[in-house]
Amino acid sequence: MNHFNFKSLAFYGVAISSVLLLFKTVTVYGENNLKAPPVVSDRYRLTLAGNLPNCEKSDTLLLNIQQSGIYLNASVLPANANADIDEKHSLTGLLTNQQLNLSGKIDRSILCNIPHSQNDPLNSITIQIQLVDRGNTTGQLTVNSIPQTLKLTAVPEKVEEKSQKSNSH
Repeated sequence: MNHFNFKSLAFYGVAISSVLLLFKTVTVYGENNLKAPPVVSDRYRLTLAGNLPNCEKSDTLLLNIQQSGIYLNASVLPANANADIDEKHSLTGLLTNQQLNLSGKIDRSILCNIPHSQNDPLNSITIQIQLVDRGNTTGQLTVNSIPQTLKLTAVPEKVEEKSQKSNSH
């Protein structure tokens, strides 16, 4: 019993109590203030309000998104593209305040829905979509070679899981 000194016991008691109090404070703060960003749909069908200049017709586009927290990688494909196609994600962006902000470069052939050729110029684009509700959302598309901003409508698509596809056989 001579090993237990009152000063040592008091020190260890205060140290352990301080660590527990600090842990409880950090836990309460995290539960109240740190929230994960909302999950964004994997695919959106984009319909432009008007035709792009220098394009015969602008068809519906498919926006393919991969999300990691607030960071996004995306690709734009023609709507008639194969659903299982693995396209290089040429757009990057952020999800902030319920708004998708994507930018990058894509082929003119994708925007204009024309056959792909080797000498297609890459267009720098910016896509902004406001995710207010889970239905049809509106946004805008800006292309570096076009002075005006084009309005668009984005409709989330349901994507079947690969496991469901394999179970159906």
